[in-house]
Amino acid sequence: MIPLAGYRAEHFRLGIEGAVATITLDRPERKNPLTFESYAELGALFRAAAREEQVKVFVLAGAGGNFCSGGDVHEIIGPLIERDTKGLMQFTAMTGELVKAMRACPQPIIAAVDGVAAGAGAILAMSADLRLATPRAKVAFLFNRVGLAGCDMGACAILPRIIGQGRASELLYLGRSMGAEEGLNWGFFNAVHAPEELAGKAAALASEIAEGPSFGHAMTKRMLQMEWAMSVEQAIEAEAVAQALCMTTGDFRRAYEAFAAKQRPVFKGD
Repeated sequence: MIPLAGYRAEHFRLGIEGAVATITLDRPERKNPLTFESYAELGALFRAAAREEQVKVFVLAGAGGNFCSGGDVHEIIGPLIERDTKGLMQFTAMTGELVKAMRACPQPIIAAVDGVAAGAGAILAMSADLRLATPRAKVAFLFNRVGLAGCDMGACAILPRIIGQGRASELLYLGRSMGAEEGLNWGFFNAVHAPEELAGKAAALASEIAEGPSFGHAMTKRMLQMEWAMSVEQAIEAEAVAQALCMTTGDFRRAYEAFAAKQRPVFKGD
C-alpha cells in the first residue's frame, strides 16, 4: 500500500496537511456527483486507511459550493436501467461497500457540507462521524423520488441512530430536504458555519482531534459502531476490554507522565 502522502487520486482531490487528509469531490459544474469509478476509489481509499500511520483524521468536502448531488444521472442512473438483476446487485453491493469502508476506517471522518447533499451525497454525510454545515446546506435522502426505497446504503440503520426513528422516517418517506438549522436541531449537524468559514472550521476540528490519542480514537469509533448490536451488559464488558487495551499504549503512559509534570501530553499514536 502506498502511503496516502504519495497517493495520487484519480476521481477526486486528495490533500494532506500534517495528520489531516482532505478529500474533495471536484466536479462542481455538476454539483460533484459520484460515478462508478469514484465510488470504487473512495471505498478502496477508506479501506486502505486502516494501514495508514500518518493520517489521523479525514475531512470530506465538495468543491464549488455544493457537497455531492448523488449518483451521476447520465453516468450511473442511465446505465443501471440497462442492467440485469445480477448487474444491479453488483452496483448496490459496491455502493454499500463505500459506507462499510467509511465505518470501518479507524480514523474519524468529518463531513463539511455546503449546499446540496442529495441521495448518495446525503449518505456520505450520514456515514461520517461528525458533520459541519453552512446555512445553505440541504440534505435530501431522495431515493423515493426516483421510485426506490429509502433503505439505501445503510440509511434505515444509521440515520435513525443520529436523528431518531420518527424524524428519519419522515425524511426517508418524503424525500424532502433537511435544511441546516433543522439538521442542527435534530442532531444531524454538529455545528453550522458561514460558507467562507467552513473549510477552516473543519480543518481546525480535524487538527484538534488529530492531536488526541489515535489508537484511543480508533477504539472509540469501533465501539460506537459495535455497541449498536449489544446489550448494556455486553457493551460494558466490551468497553472493559477496549479500555484495558488502550492502557497498554505509550500514549496512556505519556498522558500520566505529562499530568504528573503539569504539562500537556503529546500523543504519538503507539
